[in-house]
Amino acid sequence: MAKPPPRPAAHPRHVSLVALPDAVVSTLYGIYDVVNAFAMMRASSAAPAAAPPFHIEIVGERAGPLALASGVSIEVQRPIDAVEATDIAIVPSILLPPEGWTKGRYPRLVDWLCAMHGRGAVLCSACSGIFLLAETGLFDGKDVTVHFGYARAFAAAYPAVPIHPERVLVISGRREELVSSGASTTWHDLVLYLIARFAGATVAQDVARLFALQWHQDGLAPFIVFEGRTDHGDGEILSAQQWLRSHFSVASPVEEMIKRSKLAERTFKRRFAAATGLTPIAYVQRLRIEDAKRRLERTEAPVDEIAWRVGYEDAAFFRRLFKRTIGLAPGAYRKRFRIPEFARP
Repeated sequence: MAKPPPRPAAHPRHVSLVALPDAVVSTLYGIYDVVNAFAMMRASSAAPAAAPPFHIEIVGERAGPLALASGVSIEVQRPIDAVEATDIAIVPSILLPPEGWTKGRYPRLVDWLCAMHGRGAVLCSACSGIFLLAETGLFDGKDVTVHFGYARAFAAAYPAVPIHPERVLVISGRREELVSSGASTTWHDLVLYLIARFAGATVAQDVARLFALQWHQDGLAPFIVFEGRTDHGDGEILSAQQWLRSHFSVASPVEEMIKRSKLAERTFKRRFAAATGLTPIAYVQRLRIEDAKRRLERTEAPVDEIAWRVGYEDAAFFRRLFKRTIGLAPGAYRKRFRIPEFARP
């Protein structure tokens, strides 16, 4: 049974966009402009319009200029100490340094987010903003998504939080009050979801048209570049992985790896899975699919020829495997990711 459309709120819902030094300016200002679109459209139109469904503010530890990770400064409009309650709090994308996320640097923000949640707020993260939100402990045991490039770092920092980097948007919590969006521009999906949830699907469609935003309905698997784990410390398996990088298309690559390793078959397979998190054949398939993706993006070769070049004589099997792994058929993937004619040299 479909959910009934949301009833319009008597007053605009308050949205607090959290600014911190690690934040990325493009996500922060992008979210601000889309959520604030109603107020901007109302101000620029001579025709009467309904009250905007949202009132958004950039909040932080203190008001005034704040330098962000992008190298530019923004203006924090209101200090969190002056925000006693909010309907929605959003932590935008943050840029992690090479050493990773350091916990405990923003205790006031973490305490404030916990307090807002306790007073009924929906807590949202865009991309890597979940690193700060996870410090609240509210996401322990709750499914989230994060930028796939930060998935390992997040898993190491917050082992109690299940992550799904291939998912665009994850909604958790008893009240569906814990919302996380995945890589980079999936903040589009986050904002459109919030508009649809609190102002209605028709309004969300109108905003999507205005800004030419698109839902990432195919998920994020097509964007993820497979990189096998190499930090496991098993020299024998690492040697097999290095050989496999340039020999994944040979016939029976798993059997060949086992022969080269001088390990018993069961021992090799057990150690390979323990080291990489994948069985040897699954690892081979991921390498083959990754090479096929590059060929689809950069060449005009037919799909059957690409299947053969990456190691599959049965092109139909290759197509099924590609679709199951990536979420798109090879032809659809090529259409989505190939460089358009006007951008080619």
